[in-house]
Amino acid sequence: MKLFGTDGVRGKAGEFLDVITVVKLAQAAGIHFRKHSTTNKILVGKDTRRSGYMIENALVSGLTSVGYDVIQIGPMPTPAIAYLTESMRCDAGIMISASHNPFEDNGIKFFDNHGNKLSVQDEKAIENIFKDIDLLTSSQATGTQIGASKRIDDVIGRYIVVIKSSFPKDLTLKGLRIILDCANGAAYKVAPTILEELGADVITINNKPNGFNINDNCGAMHPENVAKLVKEYRADIGLALDGDADRLVVVDEKGEIVDGDKLIGALSVYLKNEKLLKGDACVATVMSNKALEDYLEKNQIKLLRSDVGDKYVLEVMKDNNLNFGGEQSGHIIFSDAAKTGDGLASALQVLAMLLKSKKRASEALNPFSLYPQILHNMKVNEKIPLKDIKGLDEILKPIREKGIRDLIRYSGTENKIRLLLEGKNRKDVENAMSTLIDFFKKAL
Repeated sequence: MKLFGTDGVRGKAGEFLDVITVVKLAQAAGIHFRKHSTTNKILVGKDTRRSGYMIENALVSGLTSVGYDVIQIGPMPTPAIAYLTESMRCDAGIMISASHNPFEDNGIKFFDNHGNKLSVQDEKAIENIFKDIDLLTSSQATGTQIGASKRIDDVIGRYIVVIKSSFPKDLTLKGLRIILDCANGAAYKVAPTILEELGADVITINNKPNGFNINDNCGAMHPENVAKLVKEYRADIGLALDGDADRLVVVDEKGEIVDGDKLIGALSVYLKNEKLLKGDACVATVMSNKALEDYLEKNQIKLLRSDVGDKYVLEVMKDNNLNFGGEQSGHIIFSDAAKTGDGLASALQVLAMLLKSKKRASEALNPFSLYPQILHNMKVNEKIPLKDIKGLDEILKPIREKGIRDLIRYSGTENKIRLLLEGKNRKDVENAMSTLIDFFKKAL
């Protein structure tokens, strides 16, 4: 049984993530974190899914059974857990959330004592302990060694202070009208509070979670709702968060949804102009459009690429001592302000950029045109390693000579191959994709 995916452990609550699995996972994590324990405390937060109650209690049971003390802080954004884990000197932090998934799913994300997502090696170590029944049994605490838990309800203020401090102190949001969609998720309290305290006129929607309506036709997965209201209320900008508030989608004052690559490009240049961009470089994933790379190059900014997933973006940032990166999906990382992708920290940087540029969102956040991009998924009988497929290099050579970027990879969960091509000329891209599809139909 493989537990960890690209972002923690995720699956249908009550099925893949049942109580027994969660208790064992908590025990395994506790045993792993105990190796480097300093305070014997682990922080646990969650989003607004009904199943969060079940999973939270199972986590607490598992952790206390191996001797850990647990601090429960209730619904808070994922990036808040990352920050508070380090701030409150905990050995680890755990967030219960399936991010942008529907309410039926849930997930468990782990952070180390510095608020960083776990490495693949740490995840593998926890999985190995999870499978070792003898170790789980022998690690059970007894008597005075059994852990305790307590709930703290006032930590929201700490997170508000740290996020507000990332906004330039000489600026105010007074005069800005903002449509804010909280996705009925973890930021339903903290997000409007931050924007209102900074002076904005905030019209908030989907801030009444009931356990089942998280991400339900709302939030970052459905920014069209914000787009409609931006035009209706003549707002300056629209902001849509996802269920755990680590993702941001922006809508300009015309009701147009801002592409994630354009957002990364605009913010990169803004940070460089403010002398805040370390190394004059940023990180995006292999999925980002080449037009972003070319735009950054024109502005003397280097683009480094990572695998898909914000944790991989962060790894490349750390390896190269950079402080900015993101995914086109809306995970934007300002490491000077947050430990991981933070929708609210990102929103404040976008708003600061608009105020300093004195431009409307439609102008400031549309700095270049995207190149035509085609993504095609094909079912395959066998996942033959790409390097072993005869004739592939010969097929790709003339495609690349036309300046077309290719990304070919297998799905991690299905028998599918994913083909992505992009270039300046749509007809060339379409012809190249047709050639690739014909080739893989025969090869696989």
